Amino acid sequence: MRTATIHELKKEMSTKNAGELLEICLRLAKFKKESKELVTYLLFEAHDEVGFLEGVKVELKELFGGLSGQDYLMKKGLRKILRITNKYIRYAGSKEVEVELLLFFCLQVRERRLPLHRSTQMKNMYDNQVKKVRQAISGLHEDLQYDHLKSVDRL
Repeated sequence: MRTATIHELKKEMSTKNAGELLEICLRLAKFKKESKELVTYLLFEAHDEVGFLEGVKVELKELFGGLSGQDYLMKKGLRKILRITNKYIRYAGSKEVEVELLLFFCLQVRERRLPLHRSTQMKNMYDNQVKKVRQAISGLHEDLQYDHLKSVDRL
C-alpha cells in the first residue's frame, strides 16, 4: 500500500463531513499511544501553554530524580529523558516551548551535577542540546533572545 502525501490527505479530508473526520481521528488515536497523546495535547493542553510546560517540567524532574549512579544506566536514563522531552517539543510545535524544555533539560543536568566528564556520549549529548537551544533561540523575538541567551551562557 502506498502512503499518501500530506497534500493528498488534506485534499481528501476536505471532502469528508465532520462525523466522518471524527471517526477517522478516533480510529487513528486507538492505534498508537503517541497518536493518542498528541490528540490529548491538542484537545486539552494546547490552549494552556504555561500549564503544559509546568506539567512537563514536573514529569522531567521526577525522571531526573530516578537516575541511577552507574554510567550505563545514567546514559540510558538521559536518553529516555531526552526522547520524552523531544516528544513534547514536537507536540507543541513552538520555538518557545522548545527553548524552555531544552533549557530545562540542560539546567537539570547541571544542577544534578551529572558526571559528564566520565562519558563522551553523555558529554556529546549535553553539548548537542546546548547547540539546539542556541539554534532555537535564534528563531525567537529579540527580547526573548536576550533573556534566554543569558540562561544559556550560564550553562
